[in-house]
Amino acid sequence: MYVCPTSLKLSIVIVNYNVKHFLEQCLKSVYQAIQNIEAEIFVVDNNSVDGSQEMVRSSFPEVNLISNAKNTGFSKANNQAIKKSIGEYILLLNPDTIVPENCFDNIIKFADQTPDLGGCGVPMFDGQGNYLPESKRGLPSPEVAFYKMVGLNKLFPKSKKFGKYHLGYLPANQNHEVEILAGAFMLIRKEVLDKIGLLDETFFMYGEDIDLSYRITKAGWKNYYFAGSRIIHYKGESTKKLSTNYVKIFYKAMVIFAEKHYAGGNQKLFKLFINLAIYGRASISLINTFIQRFWLASLESILIFLSLFLLKEYWEEHIKGITSYPKEMLTIHLPYYTLVWVFSIAFNGSYQAPFNFSKLVRSILIGTLVILMIYGLLPNHLHFSRGIILFGTLVVSAILFSWRTLYHLLKYKTLDFSQKSNIKSVLIGSEKKWIELSKILSSYQKDYQQVGFISDKKSESSQWLGTKKQLKEIIHIYGINELIFSNETVSTKYTIQIMNELGPSINYYTIPSASSFVIGSQSKNSNGLYFGQQIELNLSKNEYRTQKRFFDILLALLLISSCPLWIFFKRTRLRLSYSIDVLLGKKTWVGYASDSDDLPSIKPGVFATDYQLEDKNSGFQKNLDLLYAKNYTVYNDLRIFLSC
Repeated sequence: MYVCPTSLKLSIVIVNYNVKHFLEQCLKSVYQAIQNIEAEIFVVDNNSVDGSQEMVRSSFPEVNLISNAKNTGFSKANNQAIKKSIGEYILLLNPDTIVPENCFDNIIKFADQTPDLGGCGVPMFDGQGNYLPESKRGLPSPEVAFYKMVGLNKLFPKSKKFGKYHLGYLPANQNHEVEILAGAFMLIRKEVLDKIGLLDETFFMYGEDIDLSYRITKAGWKNYYFAGSRIIHYKGESTKKLSTNYVKIFYKAMVIFAEKHYAGGNQKLFKLFINLAIYGRASISLINTFIQRFWLASLESILIFLSLFLLKEYWEEHIKGITSYPKEMLTIHLPYYTLVWVFSIAFNGSYQAPFNFSKLVRSILIGTLVILMIYGLLPNHLHFSRGIILFGTLVVSAILFSWRTLYHLLKYKTLDFSQKSNIKSVLIGSEKKWIELSKILSSYQKDYQQVGFISDKKSESSQWLGTKKQLKEIIHIYGINELIFSNETVSTKYTIQIMNELGPSINYYTIPSASSFVIGSQSKNSNGLYFGQQIELNLSKNEYRTQKRFFDILLALLLISSCPLWIFFKRTRLRLSYSIDVLLGKKTWVGYASDSDDLPSIKPGVFATDYQLEDKNSGFQKNLDLLYAKNYTVYNDLRIFLSC
């Protein structure tokens, strides 16, 4: 790559915030794509704490790294690099993207041949090969915004009237003149920015690409959608787009845009739509979050309560021979039986692994013991029947076993309840990379089904499945539902081509060259994923994180409820003072001793893992934190709590 010291063809600007692994993959693809172009690369890091800056300095020393002491926002960070750039074209590029090898060659050739081009974007696809409609967009006028907010653009995506927001009536595989470009990949002439100004820093995040695109067209230039290249955009990694916070920030940005570019009635109408959208989308987000997290527990609570109610009816008539139990049986006993069993199931992690029946049995038995203990503490006039508790244990077990069996059958089309994973994965790459991958996947998930590898170089290994030309046949024969591409031997262009051909029925991951992690995304709305050796930490698993949170709450409640007994002891008073913070989730009883950015995040601890170290500057803290996260149990928290 030849670099001219005074002027270049292309300046690439990447703003990063806590996505180290995605940034590394992005930069590797960028370097592959600038082999024939005079280019410079800027990475503006907005105070990441995940080791991003250290990675760039060590692995990409040629990159112009700008390290901010705080998160300055997307617009300001881009402007910092643009002011230092000397390229004829400026490319704004998200860190969670991958560009094919010929991407920049093609788009710059198109730009050079299109003199009225002010800005340019390309088709974007998510980590599952789904086309992202925001690759081309129309101006969000009040009318267009209204159609989007009420969902008419989704109902009639091809309509020239209702589908203007994403320009769904324009073929995705053809070049078009468009109004709005996406900031994830936005090529702009430097000459244009010199005339219209840089990104508006009023926009902290979101909306700045709409504003810049609009100003480009207002100045007499045109924005183009160039179909001659395509990129992967792992949407959702830097921000969670289904969160209430995202909804608020995004639509607040739209209000800023309206106040800047619309006047009079149009502005008021637009802002009205925006406010309606904020509350509407926020409500949907909360409902969606609740359903995703608690639907199984809620459904099983209903099943448990109904089964106990029917058991009570049977017990009254056929066992006790009475008309009915007192109303407290229905208002006190059955609800607390239900809650105890559900909490026990949650505490033991059976909702994270709903088909692990050994966990379910353990959960129900523990719940039964707790119910009997509470029953024994109740006054005599509330002692109705231990038989219902004991027999209810069998009934609840049968109901939950039957329900989960049915659910498993409908979802997986099998009655095989072994813990064997339903993931069947193959690598497209070399035999050497396959051996490395097998070790990573074995660490990540012990039951991962690693079928074999595909390579054009024939191998005597029994795990060699065939060549790339036989890919579709291999997928059909072996029932493959996951492909992993090795960038050392497979081009990004080929990866995108296969993703487009096979579609979202298969999960896709890539291994960047000279890397030991696997990266990908299973949905345009989900966070990007990566996994490697460190993923096997206990605190990476919801089961253990749930147990830790339950321990925090129970211990805090125990201290608060028994405070009259301990109020005169100085050591206990200290713990009592932190109990409210722990109860509210601001702290955890045991936390890390160091700033362990590579470990699963937890709240600041009242006590730390280095409680036994006399020299707090010995450097052993990170090792202790790693061991704590890897081998976490509730017993460890209790031991540290009692020792401090």
